[in-house]
Amino acid sequence: MSLPVRSFVRRPGRLVAEAAALLIAAAVAFPLYWMVLSALKPSGEIQSTHPRPWTLSPSLESFRRVFQQQDFGRYFLNSLLVAGTVVVASALIAFLAATAVTRFRFRFRTTLLIMFLVAQMVPVEALTIPLFFLMRDFGQLNTLGSLILPHLAFSLPFAIWMLRGFVRAVPEALEEAAYIDGASRTRFLWQILFPLVLPGLVATSVFSFISTWNDFLFAKSFIISDTSQSTLPMALLVFFKPDENDWGGIMAASTVMTVPVLVFFVLVQRRLVSGLGGAVKD
Repeated sequence: MSLPVRSFVRRPGRLVAEAAALLIAAAVAFPLYWMVLSALKPSGEIQSTHPRPWTLSPSLESFRRVFQQQDFGRYFLNSLLVAGTVVVASALIAFLAATAVTRFRFRFRTTLLIMFLVAQMVPVEALTIPLFFLMRDFGQLNTLGSLILPHLAFSLPFAIWMLRGFVRAVPEALEEAAYIDGASRTRFLWQILFPLVLPGLVATSVFSFISTWNDFLFAKSFIISDTSQSTLPMALLVFFKPDENDWGGIMAASTVMTVPVLVFFVLVQRRLVSGLGGAVKD
């Protein structure tokens, strides 16, 4: 008799939690829905004073204007190159750094970790002007390197802090057993430790990819005259006009920018939900 009563008591709480989750998901998804809807609406409906959350005459004219924009393909490839380089480089460097600060004991290790944490507290906007002069002195203005290096520097502290927990979760007994079996430190690092912390690497890669892909501040500040080195967010500026903004083109370009992020997330989502459970046997 107690089991049905207990399940009946739990059900209202579960229903409330599910309803709250649906409301939060709807609130998060609504801006994306409105963006795609505005991209598909004809210009007359977008400029209407009585907007409707649907359209009866969808049109691809806004997307056509986006893809007909000059150098749009070059901007897209530049964004892929910058984001891909930052993701790969930050993942490898953060993995090695997290392993070093977790597995080894050396002087100023705690100070170094605190510096990583402090680096996350500094606003990006406060460092834009110093970074501009730094890139100018190194001759990196108007190059993709001026976008890769700052994003790599901003991604590493978060990635190292996050991966540190994953590396610490791997028992040291596993490392000792590998050495007893004749594995070198390099083999343990890449063939045993690396697969175990891969979920953490994927999570940090998602953060690095999204922050780099959507960057507008650095692209606007460091790419001054050579538009061939611009990235995709700069393509949005074409649709902002002094007299009247092309909101259909803006929403269509924003939709195109969102697609690679969704594809990247779909490709790595299985790794995001996987953990270390079951990977190590006592």
